[in-house]
Amino acid sequence: MKYPPPQTLTDWIRWTERHLQRARLHFGHGTETALDEAAWLVGHVTGHAPDDLEAHLADIPTATELEKIRALVEARVTTRKPLAYLLNEAWFAGLKFYVDARVLVPRSITGEYIRERFVPWLQPENVQCALDLCTGSGCIAIALAQAFPQTRVDATDISDDALAVARINIEQHGLRERVKLVKSDLFEGLGGGHYDLIVTNPPYVSRADMAALPAEYRHEPVLALAAGEHGLDVIVKILAQAASYLTPGGIFVAEVGNSHTALAATFPQVPFLWLTSETGDDSVFLLTAAQLAEHRARFAAALPA
Repeated sequence: MKYPPPQTLTDWIRWTERHLQRARLHFGHGTETALDEAAWLVGHVTGHAPDDLEAHLADIPTATELEKIRALVEARVTTRKPLAYLLNEAWFAGLKFYVDARVLVPRSITGEYIRERFVPWLQPENVQCALDLCTGSGCIAIALAQAFPQTRVDATDISDDALAVARINIEQHGLRERVKLVKSDLFEGLGGGHYDLIVTNPPYVSRADMAALPAEYRHEPVLALAAGEHGLDVIVKILAQAASYLTPGGIFVAEVGNSHTALAATFPQVPFLWLTSETGDDSVFLLTAAQLAEHRARFAAALPA
């Protein structure tokens, strides 16, 4: 089928979509379809944020912009790198972040619940201290600081590379006074602090899922993905310790992706509250401080050797 020469941004989005589709790329790093990724790519080149692009669809891109669009499409197709790495840009909870291959591309559905401030499970005005474990790019910590403007946020990661990227984002969002970065293997570097809210998107990919990852995911740091045979090695360590770091009325929220089935099966007595996203995803769970304390022995007994 022949198409008329592209002229407007709409035309160039469709042109980009067709090229991405023909290349049989994998989407999932901030977009789910070729059309969504095409809109993001064209919008980035022409200086329009995702929520601003629709008002400019009839615009005519410049020759320089067209050259950049073609170059990005070529790079996306030939390298199979996530578009976020090519743009050094990702969006999470309505916020823009710098990213590169030192960190995962932000895509956690936890952003939905952060924007809702975890109501009704928390009274937002009572959240004084929050913790983001395995912060990566810092996106969750920064989104927490934006959603809870009175809250101090600690953000930990074991990776110096990840902390360097998180620092860039904290500076860009003007949150250096409220978001503290801590190099730490989970809770080890935190001392005796207690938090009203702990949020984590830890490594949770099982051995089988790691072997089957599409090419795009192989550009991401393995340290931030792999979590043992069943994808539970990291989350079980966190669960075994989390009660000691929560205030009595605090809550713990974690995303575990495809490993949610294995987690529920491993701990059938634990009353995980699985939160359902707008898209029907139910890989995020919530536990209270009291529930974590009640089942601490079960979690400790399941720690990997």
